[in-house]
Amino acid sequence: MLPVCTAAAGDFVAGADFSDLAFFESRGIVYRDAGQPQDGLAILKRHGLTCVRLRLFTSSAAQAQADPYNYINNLDYTLPLALRVKNAGLQFMLDFHYSDSWADPGQQTKPAAWTNLTFTQLAAQMRQYNSNCIAAFKAAGATPDYVQVGNEITGGLLWPDGQVGGAFDTPAQWSKLGQLLTNAITGIREAAGPQAPKIVIHIDRGGDWGGTQWFFDHLLQQQVPFDIIGESYYPFWHGSLDNLRTCLTNAAARYGKPLMVTETAFPYAYSTNIYGIPATTNGQVQYVVALTQALMGVPGGKVVGAFWWGAEYQPLPGVNLGGCENRSFFGSGGDVLPVAEAFGRLAAPLRLSANSAGGGLTLQWPLSGAGSALMTTMDLAPPTVWQPVTNAVQNTGTTFSLTLPLDPAAARFYRLQSN
Repeated sequence: MLPVCTAAAGDFVAGADFSDLAFFESRGIVYRDAGQPQDGLAILKRHGLTCVRLRLFTSSAAQAQADPYNYINNLDYTLPLALRVKNAGLQFMLDFHYSDSWADPGQQTKPAAWTNLTFTQLAAQMRQYNSNCIAAFKAAGATPDYVQVGNEITGGLLWPDGQVGGAFDTPAQWSKLGQLLTNAITGIREAAGPQAPKIVIHIDRGGDWGGTQWFFDHLLQQQVPFDIIGESYYPFWHGSLDNLRTCLTNAAARYGKPLMVTETAFPYAYSTNIYGIPATTNGQVQYVVALTQALMGVPGGKVVGAFWWGAEYQPLPGVNLGGCENRSFFGSGGDVLPVAEAFGRLAAPLRLSANSAGGGLTLQWPLSGAGSALMTTMDLAPPTVWQPVTNAVQNTGTTFSLTLPLDPAAARFYRLQSN
C-alpha cells in the first residue's frame, strides 16, 4: 500500500537584497535566465524567492549624482524600485540606514542635515522622517511588508546620540537608543495604518550568542515595540553554522520572538574553502543546504526568513564592489546561478510526495523540510506511534529523497515531523 503523506503550506520568507538593481541596469548590466535577458525581479519570482529587501539612505540628489554607488539609495531612487518589487508579486522589506550612506557596525554616521539637532529634536525627527517615508511608499502603492529600523545596529545608531557599547555602554545611552527606535516605530505605524509592517531590529551577531544576548537584553529593558530579531550571518566573518544554530536557538528560547537572518551570502569564485564548502557555484548550493538545516533545526519554527545580500551584483568596470560581485545570484555574464533556485526552495510548501516503481518506494520533499524528520507508522489508529526512518537521505540541492523497499501486503504511512 502506498503511504499517506502530509502537506503543509510554506510561509518562510526567502528574500534577496536587490537594492542596486536599478543602479546596475542604468550602467548596462543585463540579467539573464537560461541565456535570455529578463527583468531581474521576475527571475527571482520564477525561482521561488518571495521578498526583496531595499536599503534607504537620507542622501541628497547632489550626493547621489556625485557618487552613485555610495549614495544613490535615497527615497527618489528607492520608491520606484519598491513599486517594481510589488508589481512583480514580491513582498518588500525596507531597510532604513538613517545615514546619507552605508550604516553598519563600524559606522552609523548621522545624516548631514541632522547634525545640529538636539537629542529632543533628533527623537522628534525620527518620528517625522519615518512617518513621511512610509506615507510616500503607501501613496505609491508600495507599503513595506517588513521594516528594519536601522542596519546592523549592534553599536546603536545616529552616533553619538544613539551609540551603545564600549564607553557608551551606559543606562543613559541605552535609554537614548530606546527613545530613537521607539519614535521611529511610532512614525512607521502611524503612517502605515491598520496594515502595519512587521518591525525588525537588525544586528550583525549571527554567530555570537554572547553579543546577541548583550544587545537584546539591554534593548528589551527599553520596551522597544518590535516584532522580529534580525541577524547578519556570513560564514567568512561570523564563524561556523554551528555557531549560528546555537545563537538562534538560544535567542528563540530566551526572547520568544521570531528570528530572521537578514543578511547572508557565499562566494562562487575567488575564495578558499569556507568550513569545507568550496567557493564554486555548486558550493553556493551546498552552503544553502547547510544553512537551511541550521535554520530549520531551531526548535519551534522560530526562524521565519533569510535574505541573500548582494544578490543583484555583477562586475562593473570602474566601480569597486569589494568582491561582492563574486557572492551574487548572477554570474559574470549575467546568467542566474543555481543558488537562486536553491534559496527559493526555502519558501517551498512542505509537501511529502511518493512514487512507486521497480519494487521501491521513493519519497521526496523540498529543501524547506531540512529541519524535519521523516517518520513512519503501520497503524493510524490512536494511540499512533511514529518512528523515525533511519535510511540515508539524498539531497540534490533543492530536494530531499530516499528510496525504500515496497511491501504491497503491508500498509505503511509516512509524515514529516518538525522540531
